[in-house]
Amino acid sequence: MTSPSGDILVLGGGPVGLACAAWTLQKYPNIQLTLIDRNPVEDSALGSSDTRGIALSHGSKLLLDTIGAWPNESAPIHQVHVSQAGRFGRALMTREELKQDALGHIVRYRDIHLALRNALRNLQKNSPHFIWQHIDANSAPLDIDAQCIVHAEGGLFKTQDWVESGRDYGQAALVGLVEVEAAVPHMAWERFTAEGPLAVLPSHFGTNILNLVWCGSPESTQIRLALSDVEFLSALQNEFGTRIGRFLKIQDRRFYDLGLNYRKEIHQGNAVWIGNAAQTLHPVAGQGLNLGLRDAYLLSEKLSSVFARTATAITTTGIEKALSEYAQSRQIDRKTTIGLTDMMARVFTSNLIPVVFARGLALSALQWLPPIKTALARQMMFGRR
Repeated sequence: MTSPSGDILVLGGGPVGLACAAWTLQKYPNIQLTLIDRNPVEDSALGSSDTRGIALSHGSKLLLDTIGAWPNESAPIHQVHVSQAGRFGRALMTREELKQDALGHIVRYRDIHLALRNALRNLQKNSPHFIWQHIDANSAPLDIDAQCIVHAEGGLFKTQDWVESGRDYGQAALVGLVEVEAAVPHMAWERFTAEGPLAVLPSHFGTNILNLVWCGSPESTQIRLALSDVEFLSALQNEFGTRIGRFLKIQDRRFYDLGLNYRKEIHQGNAVWIGNAAQTLHPVAGQGLNLGLRDAYLLSEKLSSVFARTATAITTTGIEKALSEYAQSRQIDRKTTIGLTDMMARVFTSNLIPVVFARGLALSALQWLPPIKTALARQMMFGRR
């Protein structure tokens, strides 16, 4: 296998790596860009891959629309109801308050992946110097020779080969699809239990087929994974309550470890890290992929402007300066999003009475102080630039 070389090398064919390559090619089709993808060439091989529902903000939808990478099947969120199980405090956010078409969208991870692959293929037709190289998932590390290296191979918490800074919350998530009796169309529910957040989210399968994300200790989550369907639905009903009627059916239960990993520095020399290669977040606020897509979009803007110059104007010093500027520009958004997610993951799993009381006050404040609620919602939807 020949060594990858050229202007830019993107390592990682997941959604963030694909998006970064696509936006860069859209802005500068003549760039010499190589994408190293450990996924199979054929889309059919991904047909039964990761089917969990992923929360994408409305800001992410607007970004993906620019390259025609929005999946055909998605479920918009018009309202979000947040509450504590057995405690006071609740908040309701609506799209009308934010004057947006939707607060967010739930899309299967697989569908995002496939939509981005198709978008990149379309851009490839007019990108003469783009190489999309598929390699075996277990291949040895590559001999890399490129002016700029983008690390976009992230993986999930506890599967990553790097741990720089972070936190193990001692939590895992059980995800699946549940059928319910009386769901409210386009409404997302987030219920904070004694063990962690329990989210019931829309899906494209219809009003009463919803995505489930149930967080708890790894031990409890493994027990729930092993329950019969009847036992599981009974336990879920007891924890969630009857706001959407009875839980009727559960399918496609899966287990994921949860935690926080993040790099303090996302730029070193001619290399830069984005998406889950830069930070892996708890799903409590649904911000992981959204933050990664903002990484990819803003990096593509910086890279396309650098490599669109004449060959003699592109220098190692100039590339490193551009990456340094990119890293600096991402500090506020990364710090805010990581900090907010980490705080929510810890605060909303504590059972200390003062913390429980403070949680209730915070939720009540969100409900009765619209400027605070609006500011939080806008951070979730668009991040900070």
